[in-house]
Formats: sequence, structure tokens, C-alpha cells
Amino acid sequence: MPSIDRSHLAKVPAVTLGFWAIKILATTLGETGGDTVSMTLDLGYLVGTAIFLGLLICFVIAQIRARRFQPWLYWATIIASTTAGTTLADFADRSLGIGYAGGSALLLASVLASLAAWRFALGTVSVDSVTAPPAEAFYWLTITLSQTLGTALGDWAADDGGLGYVGGALVFGGALALLALLWWRTRIDRVLLFWAAFILTRPLGATVGDFLDKPLTKGGLDLSRPLASAVLAAAIVGLIALVSQRAAARTH
Repeated sequence: MPSIDRSHLAKVPAVTLGFWAIKILATTLGETGGDTVSMTLDLGYLVGTAIFLGLLICFVIAQIRARRFQPWLYWATIIASTTAGTTLADFADRSLGIGYAGGSALLLASVLASLAAWRFALGTVSVDSVTAPPAEAFYWLTITLSQTLGTALGDWAADDGGLGYVGGALVFGGALALLALLWWRTRIDRVLLFWAAFILTRPLGATVGDFLDKPLTKGGLDLSRPLASAVLAAAIVGLIALVSQRAAARTH
């Protein structure tokens, strides 16, 4: 059997329909899981952030030290980033009093700054270039910032924007559908479309997660946060086990 040149394989998954399905479930789990720790267990946003950031750092180190793409490790890191993003955004928006609009603006600037620094340092922000520690560090920093932005943006749309959880989910879901159409029907830069879609999956997950566990009086279904988190986690595990995933092929 011929050997595989690992230098031409990224340490992140190829972007497929299965990738997006797992990503949306993971972002929804990030919302319900983060709220379980900070609200249901009453540990607070700061303690919740410390817990999930600690887990995220451990997973990122393991991800960088891994020699090749490992689906279970990759998605564990994604889930850690999205739960950390939930508690961190809630801490900034509510405990620090920045507010949803202020938090969203600050985090959007942070995401754009991270992408700009990544592009300046390495020449590309394409995910298929994530093969070595410098690119991986930028990748996970950008992802964590985008997960945090998505939480703040979802809360802003649902609460301050007056859309509610269902309305917010429909708006963000529609925006993702539009990006998918642009992907298939236009020649717009694929890297730009990827990051736009990646960022938008988070507020979609945030509004869906809030719809599942918020009280009926606030427009939610008032489901148990731990139960919703367990069901979402089981669905993610099932998809990872059943959906074939491969490393993204390096083209740069």
C-alpha cells in the first residue's frame, strides 16, 4: 500500500454536509451545556468560563500535538470552544454590563482582527492550510472568538432585536441557506463564504438552544437543560460514528 503524505492533509475535517450537521448540533449543545453549568448547577458565568476554557486549552494542546486529523478529538475541541463561548459571552454581556450589542460589536472586531493577523502572518486563512502549530493556533483562536460572538449575536437578535428564539433561528437559518446558495451558484471566494457560514452557525445554535430550555413565558419549551444537552451529545456521537469524515486536503 502506498504511503500517505500527511503534509498534504490538514488536521481539520473536509467541509461536507456532515460537517455542517455536526457543527450546528455542537453549537446548540454549547448553549444548553454552558447554561447547564452556569445556571442549572448555579456555578455562575465566571466559574463556568474557567471550567470550559481549561478544557478548551487542554484539547487545543492535544489537537496541536496530534500528528493527523482525529474526528473525536476535533469535535471535542469544538464543543469545548462553543461551551466556553457561551459562558464567556454571558459573563461579558450580563456580569460586566457590556450588553448584547456592545458585546457583539467588540467580538466581531476581535474575530476580524484574528483573521487579519492570521492572513498577514501566514498568507491565507483557508482551513485546508491548518497543518502546523502556527495555523492551528490562529484557527482555534478565531473559532473560539467566533463561538463567543455567535452567543452574543444570538442573544441580541432574540432579545434586543425582538425576534424571539424561533424568529432568531429562522433568520440565521435563512442566512445560512443564502450562503449555501451563493456557494453553489456564484464564484464568491470560498474562504469568505466558509467563515461567514461558520460564524452564523453559532447564533443559530444559540437561539435553538435557548428555545429548547428557556421558560414558556419567555418563548421557550422549558425543557431540562441537562436532558437537552444529553440528547444533543448523543446525536453528535451518533453522527461522528456514522458519517464518514476525512481530513481536508491541502491546496496551498
